[in-house]
Amino acid sequence: MKPLTVSVLAAGALVTALLSPAVEAAGLANAPAPFDKGGVKVSIVNFIGGGDWLQAFEAGAKRQGEALGIDLRISEARQDPDAERQLIEQAINLHVDGLIINNGKPEALKDVAQKALDAGIKVVAYDVNLDNPNIIQIEQSDHDMARLVLEQAVKEQGDGLKAGVVYVAGFAPLDRRYAEWKDFGGRHGFVEKAVWGVVNDTVAASVADQTKAVLRANPDITAIFTPWDEFARGVKLAIDELGVADKVRIYGVDISTSDIQAMIEPGSPWVATAATNAAVVGQVAVRAVSLTIAGQPLGRSVLIQPSLVTRDDLITNNIKTIEDLGARVPAFRASTAATAPWIPAVNER
Repeated sequence: MKPLTVSVLAAGALVTALLSPAVEAAGLANAPAPFDKGGVKVSIVNFIGGGDWLQAFEAGAKRQGEALGIDLRISEARQDPDAERQLIEQAINLHVDGLIINNGKPEALKDVAQKALDAGIKVVAYDVNLDNPNIIQIEQSDHDMARLVLEQAVKEQGDGLKAGVVYVAGFAPLDRRYAEWKDFGGRHGFVEKAVWGVVNDTVAASVADQTKAVLRANPDITAIFTPWDEFARGVKLAIDELGVADKVRIYGVDISTSDIQAMIEPGSPWVATAATNAAVVGQVAVRAVSLTIAGQPLGRSVLIQPSLVTRDDLITNNIKTIEDLGARVPAFRASTAATAPWIPAVNER
């Protein structure tokens, strides 16, 4: 990966942060301080830039933030660790009350996250393990996500399947999902034919090119595990282009409306995914940092459980959007994680 210069990335991300609208609120009735007076400021710093999942995460966070009367500022580092550090420094300089760090490289973030804590800022981290007892970890159950789709792969293809996996080390959720892949695959006799992947500004296109090369070199692969939906998109592009959708199946993680559209296409190779609703995850992150700001800590971690979604289920139930899925699977509309009586509920539409 060849990133843009830090100065350009940081400047672009800063614009995003400063343009996020401030919320002038009189405070919430019956809420603890400082929410009873209003004016609470929270920054979300995203490592990944773009993609349907991030858009839904940010939308959910904004809705929950508005309900709480929070001045919520969102910025994106676009896969640049130095830019993410600079954005966190900017949040510290803005004297925010809370900071949500969404993904990133732990080695680049631990010291600056501690700096935020030292400045009196409450910090919550999503999908990045900062190994700090004073930082609440928001996690999807990554092992369960991987296990659910891998069980589906065995159900459809049996033990001993010849498979590939798209994986990039150094990202906490991907590392956990890959660890489950290795453990589950070892117990079911999987033959790991190839591992490939990249995280950059054009993930799907780059992974598509890699996948075509892998499948040409390994025509006996019948299953590909994609522990991120951007990976799945790239793999699907490659399979479609090579015309092998009848031979290779995709078992993914994460879901969005565009993912659902890709899964229900005629003859689609993407047959299963395990996911939580990204918008709900955004809401939970905002609620978690709000509880911490209010002096009502949640403990070390908050876990959000996933659901298995298969192509057959989508087609049978005429599900075409995340909203349709939420109507069928209530857990997609809301989560009881990190709630309190004074926090307004925000269900996904």
